[in-house]
Amino acid sequence: MNSKEFKNIFNDFTTRNGFESAFGGWLKESAECIVVLDLQKSNFGDYYELNIKIFIQGMFGNCYTKNKNLVKKSVGDIFTRQPNYYNDIFDFDISISDDSRIDKLELFFSDFIIPFTDKSLSLSGLKVLAEQEKILVFDAIKKELGW
Repeated sequence: MNSKEFKNIFNDFTTRNGFESAFGGWLKESAECIVVLDLQKSNFGDYYELNIKIFIQGMFGNCYTKNKNLVKKSVGDIFTRQPNYYNDIFDFDISISDDSRIDKLELFFSDFIIPFTDKSLSLSGLKVLAEQEKILVFDAIKKELGW
C-alpha cells in the first residue's frame, strides 16, 4: 500500500464514523465544537502526521464555520496529534502488511479517534480530556472557558 491508497482507506474510515470529507481533511461538528482531522505529509520521510484540531464555538468571540482555513491553515483552539504508539500506521518507511496496517487503523479508530472525538465535541468532554492530560489546554483558553 502506498500513501495515496492509505489516504483513500483513511477517508473510508472517517466517513463511516460520521466525519465529513471537505477541503482535503475531515470535519465533525456539534453546537459547541468542530473537530478537524488533517493528514499532513512529512517532508522528512514517507509518513503522515495526523493533525487533530478542535475549534470551540465562541472562543474569543469566534463563530467557526466549516471552511478550508480550518483544515489547512489554523491550528485550532486545541491541537494534538495521534498518540505515538499509533505512529507505525502512518509511516510507510516501516514495512508492515496492508492487512496489518488496515487492522491497526481500525483499532486506532475504535480505541482512540471515536472516543476522543466524542469527548472533543463538548465542553464537558474537553474538560475531562484536559483533566486526564490527554490534551494540553493553554491558560488563555482555560481562562476564557472559566476552568
